[in-house]
Amino acid sequence: MLGNVIYSLTTWIIPLLLCMIVHEVAHGMAALKLGDKTALYAGRLTLNPIPHVDLYGSLLIPGFLLATGSPFLFGWAKPVPVSVANLNHPKRDMGWVAAAGPASNLILAILFVIVGRFGIALIPEESNLFPWFVANIYHGVSLSLIIGIFNLLPILPLDGGRILLSLLPPKYAIQYQATEKYGFFVLLGVLFILPALGINVIGWFVGTLYPFFLSIVKLFM
Repeated sequence: MLGNVIYSLTTWIIPLLLCMIVHEVAHGMAALKLGDKTALYAGRLTLNPIPHVDLYGSLLIPGFLLATGSPFLFGWAKPVPVSVANLNHPKRDMGWVAAAGPASNLILAILFVIVGRFGIALIPEESNLFPWFVANIYHGVSLSLIIGIFNLLPILPLDGGRILLSLLPPKYAIQYQATEKYGFFVLLGVLFILPALGINVIGWFVGTLYPFFLSIVKLFM
């Protein structure tokens, strides 16, 4: 029984952590290329999970959702620090920094598929490693796409909100930025309150974009 729980957890937690860490590192790398070294100096431009792991968002909450058979998986890593003032063109470049996160998730999903193709060819199907490996690849692709798409929601402080903020004319950008202080409560409402009322915004948003991004990933299968 315990072995089955550990098996299930590892096939979800390992790809989930990788998807979240790559997402955050991508933000930091984009910021570095655009003039901001904050993430570099903070030691966050690494795939080592320790600097990125948030006790609650990366481990306890996802683990609890998995252990209780939750229909959805939710979690987060520590946000990579970015100093907007250090960017070469702060308003425009912050949009690129934000877009780097979801873009990295799409690229990671493609890499999961490529690694999966090689692994399936090399690992004997009768081995105990084969189903565990396949489960990690499958979950890695789905989680990476879901995380990337979820972050495209046009709600500050999510990446979609940052991208929209960078595109809006200054007058409207200032007004829109003022909504960020309510962003956490908006997210809670979208994630928990609206679904309880039968309004599944997340399901509609992810369900609409997921097939498109999956079609791109399938080009590499």
